[in-house]
Amino acid sequence: MYSRLRNLIADTHTLKVFVGIGNLLRRDDGVGVYIVRKIKENQHIRVINAEVSIENYLGKINTFNADMIILIDSLFLGRKAGYWQLLSPQELGDFSTHTHNISLRMISELFKSEILILGIQPASVSFGEGLSHEVQTNADRIIRVINTD
Repeated sequence: MYSRLRNLIADTHTLKVFVGIGNLLRRDDGVGVYIVRKIKENQHIRVINAEVSIENYLGKINTFNADMIILIDSLFLGRKAGYWQLLSPQELGDFSTHTHNISLRMISELFKSEILILGIQPASVSFGEGLSHEVQTNADRIIRVINTD
């Protein structure tokens, strides 16, 4: 898993926009927001913190003319908490987010760029603040990989 993300980050000839999606008041659902708040922007990495309103950021995201957009969100992958996976929108069919008004697959059709979804299995999306230990541990690992230049 990490090698694919490392290779994506190592490609300094492409502009990537990381978009954090999630609700900070629904525990692990806020993992996408947690991650983008800690990503260091540079010439080939930009971030957008969309929280629960990604539809409000479509125009802004498209103005980057990015080579790739990576949507970061909690995703029910049927795995243990903290497990994460990079998926194409076409691979989302079997997975669910349940916490958003519009599906990531539908949103991905509104972008001009190539889309990947970095989905992270939540332990809990119940009301409350803070990430579970498992989700935060893997989120911190993802952040370290992205911030490695």
